[in-house]
Amino acid sequence: MGAPHNKNRYGEKWPAYQITYPLEELTEIQDLVILSGGWAWHFMSPDGHEEYKHAHDHKDIDLFVAPKNIASVVSVLKSRGFEKAWTKYDKHHSPEDFRRYEKLRRIDATLTLRITVDFFVSENIPYRRVKGWDVVEPRYLLSLYSNINSSDKCFAVQAAVKLLDAGVDPVDREELVAIPNS
Repeated sequence: MGAPHNKNRYGEKWPAYQITYPLEELTEIQDLVILSGGWAWHFMSPDGHEEYKHAHDHKDIDLFVAPKNIASVVSVLKSRGFEKAWTKYDKHHSPEDFRRYEKLRRIDATLTLRITVDFFVSENIPYRRVKGWDVVEPRYLLSLYSNINSSDKCFAVQAAVKLLDAGVDPVDREELVAIPNS
């Protein structure tokens, strides 16, 4: 979603299974991770919000994991059918310890959902507790869009920038899920 949005597609919603099944997986590691990306914005948004595709990126699950929790997170993911997925980043030596795990979940006879969990190992990520989840602090989360996250055109990201610039905490603000007028 880093490319400019097609405004004619505003209002499209994520299918319910794209939220429900990844959320089931997230719940199993809830106390071991810090949510980033679209799932962080999801929980920072008001309860019961519409799941617009251009508001929050739910194509994958972005996380930060403290080094002390790595073994537990990997163990839970593997026990739930996730497997290590290799990426182009695995070939490069990098200061960021990035890992990807994936699982296929059959939805019905014709539909299979790929659930992708991307995580960085990091000790000092600023976060706060929101609705029972640890999420990356909004201002810090916005700083990641220049190098880690790529969905900087999402409604929530754009709204959070404006809110924070105005000195307003973006958590639970309707602006995070409102379709922009322009």
